Amino acid sequence: MSNMPGAALLGKVHGAEKAFLAGRQQRESDVESAVGYFLEFLRGFSSFDVEGPCVTVFGSARFPEGHPFYNQARELGAALARAGFAVMTGGGPGIMEAANRGAREAGGLSLGCNIQLPHEQKPNDYIDRYIQFEHFFIRKVMLVKYSTAFVIMPGGYGTLDEAFEVATLIQTGKLERFPVVALGTGFWESLSRFAEDSMLAHGTINQSDLGIIQHARSVEEAVEIIQNR
Repeated sequence: MSNMPGAALLGKVHGAEKAFLAGRQQRESDVESAVGYFLEFLRGFSSFDVEGPCVTVFGSARFPEGHPFYNQARELGAALARAGFAVMTGGGPGIMEAANRGAREAGGLSLGCNIQLPHEQKPNDYIDRYIQFEHFFIRKVMLVKYSTAFVIMPGGYGTLDEAFEVATLIQTGKLERFPVVALGTGFWESLSRFAEDSMLAHGTINQSDLGIIQHARSVEEAVEIIQNR
């Protein structure tokens, strides 16, 4: 384990990743980076052994306790746990914390795949088991690999990235057509209109692609969609 202070170590990690993504490096450096990614995958696969069905909940880190979306995510986590599902999130605050919290309070298994970031992201207090990742793309693989359903709650760029990653995998046949449920009253309406009025209208998706992401008006409806897959 490095003796480097946390902030300095985190800065070194992000500096190395920026350098890797900035363009071609010397071949030895690229190979060294690839080995590091493999070892991070290996650590993830060896750390999680999820028995039974699991649902991943995506959502923003920025909604505090008491916010309506936080409360809904907490209710969702509890409902999923009572229905027999483990609940996995990105492991951070906000929606992630709320879903983990609800699952634990209902006696279910609460899992987290945390990411090292300069701001916002640290493991929440309601996770039974979690892994700390350095790279987003490895973390996304883990969030998808162990789940047979996904709930997308209100969020920003990161949440959209995760949602469309899953939708693309399903669209291209790389992932079973698992339920993908958008939950959050009113939040996703404009995105649904964009998908239909722009993407479908211009032929960039097919009519059947519109059904990849299903919309739920309540926690009960979301759980019902998942149970009836």
